[in-house]
Amino acid sequence: MKKLLILLVLFSYVMSSFAQQKTIWNETEEEKTERMLWWTEARFGMFIHWGLYAQAARHEWVKKREHISTEDYQKYFDVFDPDLFDPSEWAKKAKAAGMKYAVITTKHHEGFNMFESEFTDYNVMNTPYGKDIIKEWVDAFRAEGLKIGFYYSLIDWYHPHFTIDTRHSIKVNKQKDFDKLNKNRDMGIYREYLKNNVREILTNYGEVDILWLDFSYPGKNGKDKDDWGSVELLKMVRELQPNILVNDRLDLKDYKGGWDFTTPEQFKVDKWPEIDGKKIPWETCQTFSGSWGYYRDEHTWKDNKQLLTLLIESVSKGGNVLLNVGPTARGTFDHRADDALEDMGEWMKYNSRSIYGCTQAPEELLAPANTLFTFNPKTNRLYVHLLDYPLQNFLMPGFAGKIKYAQFLHDASEIKVGKKHGAWGNDGTNENDVNLKLPVTKPNVEIPVIEIFLKDNK
Repeated sequence: MKKLLILLVLFSYVMSSFAQQKTIWNETEEEKTERMLWWTEARFGMFIHWGLYAQAARHEWVKKREHISTEDYQKYFDVFDPDLFDPSEWAKKAKAAGMKYAVITTKHHEGFNMFESEFTDYNVMNTPYGKDIIKEWVDAFRAEGLKIGFYYSLIDWYHPHFTIDTRHSIKVNKQKDFDKLNKNRDMGIYREYLKNNVREILTNYGEVDILWLDFSYPGKNGKDKDDWGSVELLKMVRELQPNILVNDRLDLKDYKGGWDFTTPEQFKVDKWPEIDGKKIPWETCQTFSGSWGYYRDEHTWKDNKQLLTLLIESVSKGGNVLLNVGPTARGTFDHRADDALEDMGEWMKYNSRSIYGCTQAPEELLAPANTLFTFNPKTNRLYVHLLDYPLQNFLMPGFAGKIKYAQFLHDASEIKVGKKHGAWGNDGTNENDVNLKLPVTKPNVEIPVIEIFLKDNK
């Protein structure tokens, strides 16, 4: 019996220690919801990928894609001088597009710091530009009332102690070459550099709203939470910036407090993401084209309807969109990005009420074909996005007794609510269906939105 008690005590101790090890910090679900509320209501943000790769103008992974040596890549550092950079203009464009927050690359995989750092000379202060881009950017975006966030790459193709792996720009053909190349590299030294760098960006620019770390790739010749020192790193982050939101790429998905939102990249989710049957906060990061960094000769750009549908559909499934701009090496936006932002902004000017503060509609409300629903739980209003404009009679199955009032959102013009339209007798509708009388001519809006004031049937 005594041995059993001893074993139980030891087991309890081990489990207690394990639980402590799996916790970054203690926060209730209610506290987390409150901390993330501004982000959940914002729904739409700007991603900015900018670095030395803008000089090459052929993808942000150009150093790896073309296996450019650090010595040859140095030419981009030597000429980096974005003389037309006007962060106030960028901020105004983001705001006009309807974006509520923005995240900029402080360091991408190439290892170049866009901010002043005491831990490396490979930073913007030593380029011809010679000014702290991140400070200028933060001041400008805050002045426009936008929340600010920092992207920081865990990967580093410049640092001499970042061990060579499958994602490195140095090409490795055989397994034995990894050991040879890493003989004089010490990942522990890089971990300390990583931590110091992150501490800098979280202490030198005031309150930071988002930290977007990128990325882990566990497995053979990859890197995981142990390589980054993720637990210690994130504990530091939480201590320095207790209100900050952190993405899920530190390989701490199974740690309490190890992440705040998940980040599906470059694809639409088929439903609201879940873990163990519970819906989780999420944000899809997307590009206008096929590249994150400026790519002069890349031409697969999404059109306005594709971008708007992406935004609407994400909100309809409870998520956010972080839409990327890759500035040129002179510090301007590509004209195609400008055009896309202006077009989205024109739609958002009149229809943003169907985005901000909205989420997935109640499950009992079924969206007709070729439409997407978003729903504002505070105002109890449903938004019907007409992806393909219907004919004059628009059937809303199961909406009898649910609609108090209906109008187009862009001009607040009334839409008459009637019973089913059965000119040919039994047309397959039933008494629970409602017919909205729409004008034959589609409104001059890319995707018209019907705003429905729902009855409070509670």
